[in-house]
Amino acid sequence: MKLWIKIALAVILVFAIAGIGIGIYFYNLEPADLRKAKPDFVITAVELQQAFENDETLASAKYVNRIIEVNGLIESISIGEENALSVTLQTNSDLSSIICTIPGAASNANLSTGNPIIVRGECSGYLMDVLLNNCVIIK
Repeated sequence: MKLWIKIALAVILVFAIAGIGIGIYFYNLEPADLRKAKPDFVITAVELQQAFENDETLASAKYVNRIIEVNGLIESISIGEENALSVTLQTNSDLSSIICTIPGAASNANLSTGNPIIVRGECSGYLMDVLLNNCVIIK
C-alpha cells in the first residue's frame, strides 16, 4: 500500500476516535446545578410574561437560553413525565403564564396554589406561555 494511503487512513482513524470521544462526553454531560449558578436575570413572573407579550423577538434575544430567577404566585401544579413537577405562575394575562418544569421534584415538593415561590431555571422560549426548564426551587 502506498504511503499516502496509510497516512490518510491514520488521519481518518484519529478523527473518528476523537469524534466518538466527544460524542460520549456530551452524551454523559449533566445539566448545570442551578442552585449554585448565578442567574442572568432576576424578574417577577408578571414582568417576564409582559416582556414576551410586548415584543417576543426582543425578549427571546434577551432571555432565551439564559438562567432566570422568577418570583411569583403559584397558579397550578401538575406532575408530568418522569416525576417532573410543572408549576404554573400567575401573570396578569388570561391567555399566557409562566410554566416552570422541575425535574424529579414531584415526590418531595410541599407546594400549594396561591403561595409565593421563587424558582431558577433556563428559559427555553415562548409558546403562548413562557417556558422555564430544569428549574430549582429557591424559596
